[in-house]
Amino acid sequence: MWSPAAIARAFAIGCSCERAFLSHATVGRFGARCPSPSLSVLNSVGNIADNGFRSELVPLNKLPICGSRIARRDGLPTWLMRYRAETTSITGFVQQIACCYLRHGYWFYVTGRIPRGKDPKAIDAKLIQKYGIDVSESTRTRRKRAGIANLQYLRHDQFFVVLATKGEHRFFADESTSIRDIRRVPLKYSGYSISYRRGGRTRDGQSDGRRHAHVCIERRRYLELKAWLLDRATQRPAETIALAFYRVPFEPYAPVRRQLLNLWRAVNQARHTAGLRRVPVEVLPLRRRIVLPFGTTKTDSHSEHSSDEG
Repeated sequence: MWSPAAIARAFAIGCSCERAFLSHATVGRFGARCPSPSLSVLNSVGNIADNGFRSELVPLNKLPICGSRIARRDGLPTWLMRYRAETTSITGFVQQIACCYLRHGYWFYVTGRIPRGKDPKAIDAKLIQKYGIDVSESTRTRRKRAGIANLQYLRHDQFFVVLATKGEHRFFADESTSIRDIRRVPLKYSGYSISYRRGGRTRDGQSDGRRHAHVCIERRRYLELKAWLLDRATQRPAETIALAFYRVPFEPYAPVRRQLLNLWRAVNQARHTAGLRRVPVEVLPLRRRIVLPFGTTKTDSHSEHSSDEG
């Protein structure tokens, strides 16, 4: 069993070595396997017998890390992982912004597109280093308390976005002519429109005055889809129209579900006027998929659609 003193000492060592770990390209499973001298303090853990540590070297995945640091990613504690910026799908890109960043106050953004022929990973590294984005959660907390803005960087394919919270940061001076507030100007990408606005209803049906992430089909793309469906509503059998609804390449966030239902009603109204069989509502994809934004994906249902830079 680990004594309280041993746990406290291990946690302190882990915190002090956090940046040393992140500065290396590879980290072995055991402290002794890592050749870097900066890891020597962790290698000495096994020799501290007076504090109750075991006599042998302790594997990194056995250290009693407390609190949020127990979270693991790819088999290693999250504080051993490098900052991940490249999403593997449009779905993951939108999900990361809408479900993770907006609710933490990342409302100010700048978008850009990396020219073909340039190395996207080199651009990623340059921007992350320039604005000091690759920092720990504890550093972000200290910055927030000091009135300093925190930043996040996210990229899919050649399109990237830098998001910031309110506060002081050189980002606001360097990008003063390009910064947008997502609460007023939606971020548009690949047919999606992402914003942060008030609205919606609570579970008891009352108006909700709080702000929420709002993900919908961008209006121009929505009107194109509506025209395409209405043009075929009376010319195709119900099965073909049902398949078209099923293949709509947008994840059904709440605003998207409302848009899909409006399209479904318009199509059925046209078919009813023409004396044709209605399309059942069960064909609508109303359950959103939860994906790993930075994980590997075999296919992306949005891949055949062009991307629109906001």
